[in-house]
Amino acid sequence: METVRRHIESQVLSLTGLALGGVDFESPKGDPGLFGPDSACWRVHGDFSSMLIGGISALLLQMLHPAALGGVWDHSNFRADMLGRLRRTGQFISTTTYGSVADAEKLIARVRRIHDGVSGTLPDGTPYSASDPDLLTWVHVAEVSCFLKSHLRYLNPDLPGSEQDRYYDEIALVAERLGARDVPRSRLEVAEYLERMRPRLRYNERTRDVVEVLLDAPAPSSLARPFSALMMRAGIDLLPDWAADMLGFSLRPLQRQLIRASVKRSVPLLRWAVRNGSLHRARRRMGLPPLR
Repeated sequence: METVRRHIESQVLSLTGLALGGVDFESPKGDPGLFGPDSACWRVHGDFSSMLIGGISALLLQMLHPAALGGVWDHSNFRADMLGRLRRTGQFISTTTYGSVADAEKLIARVRRIHDGVSGTLPDGTPYSASDPDLLTWVHVAEVSCFLKSHLRYLNPDLPGSEQDRYYDEIALVAERLGARDVPRSRLEVAEYLERMRPRLRYNERTRDVVEVLLDAPAPSSLARPFSALMMRAGIDLLPDWAADMLGFSLRPLQRQLIRASVKRSVPLLRWAVRNGSLHRARRRMGLPPLR
């Protein structure tokens, strides 16, 4: 069984930012990172499956913003390396959540430098910049709202509302350090923000092309392909109805039930297998007992 467990774990971790290396989550000993083990962020970001589903949904939602799409279209090799993009995003999230203070701050500074070089002009002549504070707020809110929604659906639907608000309040720190402004810090503020943003969102040929590349992203192995396909469908199912309609996705109620049931059947095996994810390593850094 241990051989089977390790094999499953290696497949899972190959999808994450850990596959990129470069961050030691087990040192320095006792370093709490930006949030610490008692934070809502550690709780919400700790489950691989729900975070992957939330991340897929977030990417789809983010691409509805013309400026976010423009940056990907003009400055990313997403067509050739969508899996790499997913891993890099995962590395940023895991490091800012579970890494040491120094590693988190170093990665935030690196991303800010990258953003400074990402700018251009949209087809309608509108200029855009990845360092635009308002755009950074959109990318952040689309992301964390999907993470929390996935956590509630697939891990802990009973997470108290106060903890959900605490999550939004805590994680705003990362967005602000990247340069975002007026970051929503509660469920109410996030809901109101998303509603205000809807008139600014668009779906066009570029959006369709990026979405198609994401949906066709290769799995790290043939064994992981069915799981990756299921996570992709679950990410689509997680989208707000209005966003799914804009993107042209249509899931019947029975399809949604089957997707959710399939995810809930598969995740216990993955949670059993993964013992060396970012959360597990950070807990060892803090001298905390292993998760059961």
